[in-house]
Amino acid sequence: MIKDLLGFYDFFSGGGMARLGLGPIWRCLMANDICPKKAKAYRMNFPPASELILEDINKLTVAALPGNPVLAWASFPCQDLSQAGNRNGLEAKRSGAFWSFWRLMEAKNKCGMAIPFIVLENVVGALTSNQGRDIRAILDVFIEAEYQIGLLVIDAVFFLPQSRPRLFFIAVKNNQKIPNHLIQMGPSNFCHPKSLQVAYNALPEHLKSAWLWWRLPVPQMKPKNLEDLIEDDPIGVRWHTPDETQYLLSLMSEVNLEKVKKAQSMDRRAVGTVYKRTRGNKDGGKKQRAEVRFDQISGCLRTSIGGSSRQTILIVKKDSIKSRLLSPREAARLMGVPDSFKLPKNYNEAYHLMGDGLAVPVVSWIEKYILRPLAIANINILEAA
Repeated sequence: MIKDLLGFYDFFSGGGMARLGLGPIWRCLMANDICPKKAKAYRMNFPPASELILEDINKLTVAALPGNPVLAWASFPCQDLSQAGNRNGLEAKRSGAFWSFWRLMEAKNKCGMAIPFIVLENVVGALTSNQGRDIRAILDVFIEAEYQIGLLVIDAVFFLPQSRPRLFFIAVKNNQKIPNHLIQMGPSNFCHPKSLQVAYNALPEHLKSAWLWWRLPVPQMKPKNLEDLIEDDPIGVRWHTPDETQYLLSLMSEVNLEKVKKAQSMDRRAVGTVYKRTRGNKDGGKKQRAEVRFDQISGCLRTSIGGSSRQTILIVKKDSIKSRLLSPREAARLMGVPDSFKLPKNYNEAYHLMGDGLAVPVVSWIEKYILRPLAIANINILEAA
């Protein structure tokens, strides 16, 4: 019975990783993305995917949104909010797609079909973009539309061997019940870090009055190590030549070379990850550097759009040092995507799909401990709607 109630919309759906995380009791009524390549991946994995609308969200109308869903999920573009981006905020073209999403939410509200629960996902940089004006703008429109809202920062490292903190806005329409056990009086160390608390403290009182401190348990499971996800015979990538590996090592500082030497002194294979970054030098100029880590945690997966480098795997065993790019399947595993998930055959498409995606276990954690309890607590209200 509950499965029939828990319909949802998936905006900026990509390959459907929010859908994977929400799980089988949620039914996707509409998914939308502008990218044909991501849409192709979505269709491969959720056939016949008749709910998918391949279209610019700016062109969508409320007439394209079927049914009466419980939830709207929107992982809107982060490029203009990210520390690595241009930081032009919600007025810029890409991250400004939030306003097109919100236009649809307002339209649903005006026709008496307001969506009870809304989740936004973005980079943590959204907390400080435009000196905090962007987050205040988002909170303002939610409160004006009669929602209460709370924010969480959750790092995928609690579930997966990848450092990937992300910001989640979870909003609840005022006419919905919120069970007492889902909220608390103040922040927690797990999902309300200092950066979030600073952003909250800077808010005007009328925004604080509608704020929710969500209670979310700390995951107790131990994530797999990075080396457990690495393939011996990867598909879709080649091993670097010795000269290419040597060039990578030549880009390392003494500190990073020392990490490699320490890995060589171990009695077993050591798996590290490398990102190329531009760093300042003593002369005041800039130089490309390769930075390695062997702590069994991958750096945050990113797309290569905007100049970010792809992640490289470094395999060290005594005098043997091998390197290659992270394979598409390894990238998918770092996002918690099952091996049954069909990936694009093109490397760049597959890597972009994962780098732009959601860490599936994080979505599942939010679903289990906040979204599902909210829906269950409001079954009678939802049935009457």
